[in-house]
Amino acid sequence: METARIGVTGLAVMGRNLARNLARHGHPVAVHNRTAARTKALVEEFGGEGTFLPAETAEQFVASLERPRRLVIMVKAGAPTDAVIDEFAPLLEPSDMIVDGGNAHFADTRRREAALRERGIHFVGTGISGGEEGALHGPSIMPGGSAESYEALGPLLEDIAAKVDGTPCCTHVGPDGAGHFVKMVHNGIEYSDMQLIAESYDLLRHAAGLAPAEIAEVFRTWNTGRLESYLIEITAEVLAHTDAATGKPFVDVVLDQAEQKGTGRWTVQTALDLGVPVGGIAEAVFARSVSGHADLREASRNLPGPARGTAGDAGFADKVEKALYASKIVAYAQGFHEIQAGSAEYGWDIDSGAMATIWRGGCIIRARFLDRIRAAYEADPSTPTLLTDDHFAEALGDAQDAWRDVVATAARIGVPAPGFATALAYYDSLRADRLPAALTQGQRDFFGAHTYRRVDRDGSFHTLWGGDRTEVTS
Repeated sequence: METARIGVTGLAVMGRNLARNLARHGHPVAVHNRTAARTKALVEEFGGEGTFLPAETAEQFVASLERPRRLVIMVKAGAPTDAVIDEFAPLLEPSDMIVDGGNAHFADTRRREAALRERGIHFVGTGISGGEEGALHGPSIMPGGSAESYEALGPLLEDIAAKVDGTPCCTHVGPDGAGHFVKMVHNGIEYSDMQLIAESYDLLRHAAGLAPAEIAEVFRTWNTGRLESYLIEITAEVLAHTDAATGKPFVDVVLDQAEQKGTGRWTVQTALDLGVPVGGIAEAVFARSVSGHADLREASRNLPGPARGTAGDAGFADKVEKALYASKIVAYAQGFHEIQAGSAEYGWDIDSGAMATIWRGGCIIRARFLDRIRAAYEADPSTPTLLTDDHFAEALGDAQDAWRDVVATAARIGVPAPGFATALAYYDSLRADRLPAALTQGQRDFFGAHTYRRVDRDGSFHTLWGGDRTEVTS
């Protein structure tokens, strides 16, 4: 019986396109779906692209895979993923592997990996970025799991991944949940990047007085320089589009309530658990949340604010470009800080430079900018923050006056720019000689005897605030 090198179960758009990508690269692919009609439709429509081995049952699907079996599940995160694992795991043998290509929470991946490891089965939580087009033409792939599983699985994934300068946008990220953790942070950075781009549009429209089509041309120009990226490219396309039904700019007929699937929120929640400041990502998540509270916004519509005016500066668009680039540096610095913290917490030993390398193509945040991040980590793999890299520090210094002017202009005319503002505040917090946290510690000691440390000697101390206010050693 003919066997498949790899199998895909779950043939919605992402699973179907991933299976087609594998087949197009010459790999025989077993395909299976809970609804057999979807399997049949895939083979009928795309069977000419390569070798597909359709299976109607789980038993047939597993039997068609060469050993060690590589079984990719592409279903919804949460309970559906557990259900599929429970269905297939009893049919597998030691050294076989289950690859979860969905957007699972990394904690679930760690749990599943540990449980299946006890049965000798490799569980590979794999982040896949690039959407349905990426899945078909070459995504960025972030597999976790054991090094042994990557030896058998990695060549196939590298073969179908996007390539930049001949380098596959795929690498072994680290043990158990490392792959899904990195994909989660990737999505958090994506939230921040999108929010900063949206704020740039808002300011160019309401501070510089440009129409959407004119702003599209600004973004097209930016896409020829250091901001070149997939997100900047598609932003220009969206802003240039005219709604056929009304003749209005497309952006004006879309309801201004942004949705989210949860990975950005997970990024912020995990950062809080790790004690890592990711204000730029958090503001992006909260901005989407604010946009969705229609009743709250309607009730607040008549709150007083400044008279809307323009920036009065012919060079304002250039200032916004600098503010966007500087804030983007901060967003990525915060994301990579979280990756480093997660790697240390869970013992993953994640290579930050390798993450920048595999994000250069295929994924949603792919950008010229990531080459600079890769170079920064190659120069100093232990750098505590990207902000101190020579290239980025110089760019931040060059941008800071324009950055501050953009934030000030937004505040003056009442255009919300939480992404720009919080990025600037983070930058200033890191460069400050002293922070008002000293006062916060004093307050905590006053109302809760939480103690404080001093700058001039070691130890923890408490002031007897309700007594004679002498200081005692804690």
